[in-house]
Amino acid sequence: MQLLDGKALARQIEIELSQQIQSLKLTLGRPPGLAVIMVGDNPASLAYVRGKERACQRIGVLSFGHRLSAATSQSHVQDLIHQLNHDDRVDGILLQLPLPQGLDAVQLLQQIDPSKDVDGLHPVNLGRLMRGEPGLRSCTPAGVMRLLAAYNIDPAGQQAVVIGRSILVGKPMALMLLEANATVTIAHSHTPNLETLTRSAHIIVAAAGRPAMISREMVKDGAVVIDVGINRISTSEGKTHLVGDVDFEAVQTVAGYLTPVPGGVGPMTVAMLLQNTIKSYCRRVQTDS
Repeated sequence: MQLLDGKALARQIEIELSQQIQSLKLTLGRPPGLAVIMVGDNPASLAYVRGKERACQRIGVLSFGHRLSAATSQSHVQDLIHQLNHDDRVDGILLQLPLPQGLDAVQLLQQIDPSKDVDGLHPVNLGRLMRGEPGLRSCTPAGVMRLLAAYNIDPAGQQAVVIGRSILVGKPMALMLLEANATVTIAHSHTPNLETLTRSAHIIVAAAGRPAMISREMVKDGAVVIDVGINRISTSEGKTHLVGDVDFEAVQTVAGYLTPVPGGVGPMTVAMLLQNTIKSYCRRVQTDS
């Protein structure tokens, strides 16, 4: 079994992006900028945001952090997004999810300028993905595709099963695999005989948010298993640790390739966020010139 090391690949991508920024800054006169909107004090979200801000600092992206209280109104967040849409220093806008109760995430995501939608969740960018047109791609599935490419895993002609149908991962993941000429099945909580599906798959992407749901018996010998799940569970000693949707210890005995949690897909998601920011930066400056 070969481990798919997303952490190492993400570091390599960061080095490449940093070099690209240094070169472009000489010509364009400013660094790229990413605005991150964080509403409330969800501990997991705070950790993710800090990680993204540190990644920006490492490669030379200006980070504009906006921390808002959980009591912030829908109209206030919307007004902030509109300001950032018109801020020439900002190339990417990220609205950290989930939002506190009472805020409509779908409506707010639609307010982001599609050219600054570095999470790839605006209907315009999702529509471009559906049509196979260039655009900003959803970060986690794009990170999975980049990881597969780095290890010379070609989905073309392969049977792929994506477990989970969220707009954040499952649906765009299926579309990207389809674009790469895989034959794709989307499974979810109402899918019967899941094991039968996964046992026939060359590629399994687990993105259901259920700890260790993918067992050894569900994976055929030599399959590529991508674990998107990030679940925080408590031990008997009262401590917490992260596990994925895959029973790693068991599945590693049969899989040909497997991503760890942490250190697999997570770092690639951040790397693709940075890459989307640089893409938007390049395109916007070219448009302005």
